[in-house]
Amino acid sequence: MAHTRIRKFNTRDTYPEQKLDNDLCQAVVARGTMIFLRGQCPQDLDTAQTIASHDPVAQTHKVMQNIRQLIGESGGRMEHLCKIVVYLTDVRHREAVYRTMGEYIKGVHPVSTGVVVTALARPDWLVEIDATAVIPD
Repeated sequence: MAHTRIRKFNTRDTYPEQKLDNDLCQAVVARGTMIFLRGQCPQDLDTAQTIASHDPVAQTHKVMQNIRQLIGESGGRMEHLCKIVVYLTDVRHREAVYRTMGEYIKGVHPVSTGVVVTALARPDWLVEIDATAVIPD
């Protein structure tokens, strides 16, 4: 692993009442080139068109694909991901969003913060995720 992950855990243990399987940690120690990503929404990076789905799973797949693509275009890999902040417009989508996000961060263990907000920039967006990655020295 590129960075030191402090107190790794999986959400299936910390939230046993929810059907989650996310590899996270309490802290990340990283040195290198930082990548700060704008909050990613369910839209195409080239056209800015929102995907044609109101499904939180489909929207999260697009958001995480964008994150993976942007980290790659910046010279990094998903294992360099250090922090994510998840913004949801409806807490009832939390499990679906986090399960889907977990597919992309399996084995990575970033730190994570989740926030429920009234709305995002477009009314049809259900999820937005911003991310910080560090490419090691």
